[in-house]
Amino acid sequence: MKYLGISFLLVIFWSCSQTDTNKAEAGEATQNWTHYVRTSGHGLNKANIEKTISDAQDTYLFGIEVDNDPPGRYDSFLDPTEKLEALAILAERTHEIDNYAFLYVAGLECITANADKKEHSFFKDHPDWVQRDINNRPAMFGGGDAFWIREGDEDVWITPYAQEWRSIYMEHIRKIAKTGIDGIFVDIPYWMTHFDGWQDTWASFDQYTVAAFKKKTGLDAKKDLKLGDFKDKNFRRWVDFRIESLTEFMAEINRNAKSVNPECKVIAEIYPGINESAVRVGADAYEIYNVVDVIAHEFSGGGGNAANKNPLDWFSRMAGMYTFRAFAEDKASWMLSYSWDKKNQVNPGEAMKNLMLSNVMAGTHCWDARGHVMSGSNDIETRKIIFKWIAGHEKIFYKPRIPIKPIGVYFSPKTRNYFPEQFISAYQGIMYLLLQAHLEFQVVTPRTLKDYKGEILILPDVKCISDEEIKYLKAYVQDGNGLMVTAESGRFDETGAENENNTIHQMLKITDPGQKQVSIGKPKIIYTPDCPGKNYMAGCRDEFNRAAWTGEDNKTEFKKLQNEFIADITKTFEYRPEININASSFVSVQIANVENRPSVFIANYKGLKSDEVTKQIPEENIRISFPYRTGIKIYYLPFLGERMEISGKIENNRLICTLPAIEKGGVVWLE
Repeated sequence: MKYLGISFLLVIFWSCSQTDTNKAEAGEATQNWTHYVRTSGHGLNKANIEKTISDAQDTYLFGIEVDNDPPGRYDSFLDPTEKLEALAILAERTHEIDNYAFLYVAGLECITANADKKEHSFFKDHPDWVQRDINNRPAMFGGGDAFWIREGDEDVWITPYAQEWRSIYMEHIRKIAKTGIDGIFVDIPYWMTHFDGWQDTWASFDQYTVAAFKKKTGLDAKKDLKLGDFKDKNFRRWVDFRIESLTEFMAEINRNAKSVNPECKVIAEIYPGINESAVRVGADAYEIYNVVDVIAHEFSGGGGNAANKNPLDWFSRMAGMYTFRAFAEDKASWMLSYSWDKKNQVNPGEAMKNLMLSNVMAGTHCWDARGHVMSGSNDIETRKIIFKWIAGHEKIFYKPRIPIKPIGVYFSPKTRNYFPEQFISAYQGIMYLLLQAHLEFQVVTPRTLKDYKGEILILPDVKCISDEEIKYLKAYVQDGNGLMVTAESGRFDETGAENENNTIHQMLKITDPGQKQVSIGKPKIIYTPDCPGKNYMAGCRDEFNRAAWTGEDNKTEFKKLQNEFIADITKTFEYRPEININASSFVSVQIANVENRPSVFIANYKGLKSDEVTKQIPEENIRISFPYRTGIKIYYLPFLGERMEISGKIENNRLICTLPAIEKGGVVWLE
């Protein structure tokens, strides 16, 4: 271990509760190879195995992706023997170099090559296994419908309720796991709603899926729903059913893989972020994290690749990744994201650095890919530099991050499912406020609510609240903690049905939902019918990027809103951060304990401009104030640089330091 532990006195001083300490120890115990992955993709056949091994060694890959996709190509779906033989050889060679490898497989997609010239294809042989829209149109596509489908090929999307297909598919999973491969990477297990012309179908309405929904709910999916109408309770049941179906499909893959190889990890690739797209395709990262080992997020955040991003896009990405990390709890989060392609008129190496900067500062794992595919690199020499540096400092970024004195932000999957636009603008705006004001935050979910230890919890227009959530919230405020409740939080139950009496209002004794209410007694609450997150989001959209390009935020409307929010928090809840950070709004910060070292993760997005500027305006004179204890030293690790000690001065029992100018980012910690 590169960095030695600090004294027991400091552990006590930082008030890491026994619960949090136990969690940290549990996190240490459960971390496996997936927590340290640096990867890129490779095709797989017997002839190219040594080339793949060489690439891994030369470019500091840890966790090697390979692709020959036995169940996703119709010829090998019928006979996977040759592909499995190659996979077994690859697995053995990978272990000889003390590395790990995982195999790409399609989830609910299968391609028949040159189907236009063949008597047999997947669809010709099994048309009933294919997903369909409500008008019975099959989910079958050809060349030009997606970049990976060649002319003459047939691409179909299969219903997970085609039991004969599912049985064969799970047999494939067991055979793959039996080769000794370390992981199975399942690509986008979706209901077909993401190709042109399918976005609003809310498929699938094939006979098997319709029958399964009827069995579960007693409803006819073709007749009893108002598609796309979230006010319709039956449509909401369809939404829930679609998410549950894909979650159980991934759970069954995991069970089958581990039945023959208990150490084989199952990784789900999912491209929706935290917004409405998760509901539409039916693959919800929050639910799927519960049934797999890892999720690889094909996530942009703000749209486009790294070269296309403006500063506010980077904050969208950071908010998304921190949310994924909360969903994952003690599991790893991989990022299959893209840095650059041939259309970008900027340096690819700088775009790659900015992408990897965002990943490591959020604690997510890096995948280098060329253009918009999974393999290759836009700049192989830059990959070597970045991956070698991450390998040398991986514990700093990937050991568990334990909250110190956080402000909680509640992510409600049910509210996102039924009221996606209203909730995401409120939630994301609160995340922007905390990131840009440099306050310590913790994303709280229904799974982690009962264990949340922070003094403040914000409900950003959390419209849907269950009885179980109310129980925990009552206990939370009765313990003297504070709630910030915004907009229509509590108006609906967990099914999306409207409550006659808002349960949150009843609990907090809010008598006039049209007026802001502030209480400094017990419970401590701020209730506001306007959501500061939504207001802040609107302010950022208007002026954040322009301000970030110049580096000046003092006279902006969003800075004014930021200051008002901080004043509300500090006055009402008497909140005093454990660590204070003075920096511009264009710097994203996370504060956490890492191996009992108070740490500050910093990413600078000042000056970046879509497809024009990929080098930041350096952030100067960042000032950090820590509580002081005798013998403590401050260390700083700049992105792609080397660790250095930073001098500090003592004022009013605080240890204060000023950092060197930061171009891209870095980590500061006490030791």
